[in-house]
Amino acid sequence: MHRRLVVPSALAASLLLAIPASAADYVPGASGIGDPYYPASGNGGYDVSHYDLRLTYQPATDLLEGAATIVATTKQNLSRFNLDLGLKVSEVRVNGKKARFARSGEQELVITPATPLEKNRTVSVVVRYAGKPSEVKIGGWTAWHRTPDGGVAAQEPDSAAWWFPSNDHPLDKATFDVSVAVPDGTQAISNGVLQSQSSRLGWTRYNWRSNKPQATYLATLAVGKFDITTDTTANGLPVLNAYSKDLGDNAGAARASIERTAEVTEWLEEIFGPYPFNALGGYVPNVTSGYALETQTRPFYSPRQFANGANVSVVVHELAHQWYGDSVSVDHWKDIWVNEGFARYSQWLWSEKEGEGTAQELADYVYGTRTAEDPFWTVKPGDPGPDNQFHIAVYDRGALALQALRNEIGDEDFFAVLKGWPTEFRYGNAKVADFVAYAERVSGKPLAELFDTWLYQPVKPATSTAGGTGASARSAAAGPAAASEAASSAASTAAPVRPRSWKKIAETNTIHEH
Repeated sequence: MHRRLVVPSALAASLLLAIPASAADYVPGASGIGDPYYPASGNGGYDVSHYDLRLTYQPATDLLEGAATIVATTKQNLSRFNLDLGLKVSEVRVNGKKARFARSGEQELVITPATPLEKNRTVSVVVRYAGKPSEVKIGGWTAWHRTPDGGVAAQEPDSAAWWFPSNDHPLDKATFDVSVAVPDGTQAISNGVLQSQSSRLGWTRYNWRSNKPQATYLATLAVGKFDITTDTTANGLPVLNAYSKDLGDNAGAARASIERTAEVTEWLEEIFGPYPFNALGGYVPNVTSGYALETQTRPFYSPRQFANGANVSVVVHELAHQWYGDSVSVDHWKDIWVNEGFARYSQWLWSEKEGEGTAQELADYVYGTRTAEDPFWTVKPGDPGPDNQFHIAVYDRGALALQALRNEIGDEDFFAVLKGWPTEFRYGNAKVADFVAYAERVSGKPLAELFDTWLYQPVKPATSTAGGTGASARSAAAGPAAASEAASSAASTAAPVRPRSWKKIAETNTIHEH
């Protein structure tokens, strides 16, 4: 009989392979995802792939009760991890086992699983919670709109923490199933496709599915009494629009605008390529806010957007975001230009299509009506800072940058860039630098200087976008004083002509007042 001898070193090695990692190898996930504008947003250590939300909401009391199931993959060995939530939690389970949990600050839910979580494993987290969203304040404000007949979650850059636990940052996108029970006679609107609805014992449950990656701030919930219209596009996509029954004088104008959603989308497909999601629509709840928001597949519109009559331009803006902002999302919030500059420029292109002023005429008007001393020019759309994230310069100067690009590389390459970019980065995230590199690759031209002039220099470029981008870049490179002097001289040569579309476009400026 022969025995195999195991020498001590080999024995030690085999034992190391058999023994699981020690507790010291498991560390907490970060309490933020690393965004310099919003350090508390999001969390580290895991990546969410799906949210399943089962909710009950009582409009009379604003009480929301929920059970959220989160499917995620660990990105490190985790001893504990955080979710973002402002409501009160009653129970947490991780992989079916009860977990310890504690509150840290205004929105951090700190979860310690019964067993540490190994890297690259799929985990399920169930959180049971309840509360009144309108009473939750994070940073002194609320993203929850209380309405006469219900409530609405729609806000940027944060809204999720008021109604479901999440990794609350655009870097961690996921698919969603949202199931909401409300009293009979009340509707619940969310993203994507309405899969089913059923009534029992005085309650109606609505089941919604958004089947493409979606940032948490783009998830929406609206509960109230709505008039709902439905249709199907030529490509078979379901269209659902919803209007609060008590919009008053704004009701007709809201419908006249939002009922053109399918038409606008078909036009945008010619510019940006195939629509990236599984549904279309929009909704107008009876809220007092003035902004609109690109909530995925179903934009939110405040009634005040239609106080001066129908305005299709705001619909163009929010639907353009479905490509620029929703399908391709910011990497960090400083990259907001890849959302807002393009949505604003889409309004200019719509004006061009409608014969109410070309994009160049709009660019000349914006440039000509802002003196070199206007603080507008000190905001850098490529990195505006958290206090100026939704400054009008991010929108208008951001659109000027695109007109400058169009003039520099020509229409053929410019529109190839606009259509190719959402395909290149579909369902992902991107930085401003990614767009610059992509435009250079498509056009074959060096563009860093042009984008530096229009997105990063805190002065008015020396010339407008019309054939003058080279001079603008040279003046900006010469220094702020030279650029400012040249800009003042250029502005004094001719009074800008206001395009016909400007009034309606300007009425959407409150779109950024989040």
